[in-house]
Amino acid sequence: MSGLITGQRKLQLGTINPDGTPHMVTMFYAMVDGKIGFWSYRSSQKGRNIERDPRVTCLIEAGEDYFELHGAMVYGKVQVLTDPNEVRRVGTEVVKRMMDLQDEETIAPFVEHTAAKRHAYLVDIVRVASWDHRKLAAG
Repeated sequence: MSGLITGQRKLQLGTINPDGTPHMVTMFYAMVDGKIGFWSYRSSQKGRNIERDPRVTCLIEAGEDYFELHGAMVYGKVQVLTDPNEVRRVGTEVVKRMMDLQDEETIAPFVEHTAAKRHAYLVDIVRVASWDHRKLAAG
């Protein structure tokens, strides 16, 4: 798995609206069981879109200046997790990474409270397209 994918904390998530247009949102994520994992409110537009069509695109990028830009577009199919234990497990990993914490006790009350209204999602990676402008600077 690319260091870029495992090393970042946020991605742009693209799902497909009912009219076929893209729905784009920024999500915190964590690697869970070798997959991109995130969680969201069950009633969210992205959640409804995924229920209808599990295909997603995740854009992960880094760098500020042109010759620093590098990224990956991850195409995948989402598995929806509704079991409360699985939702808490994925949510814990996302929140730990989001807050740069390793102490699960500190975040447990937040995760427990928030998980009651959420589903968790795991992206089975189908294909990855990447680019790296740092290589242009070296040339």
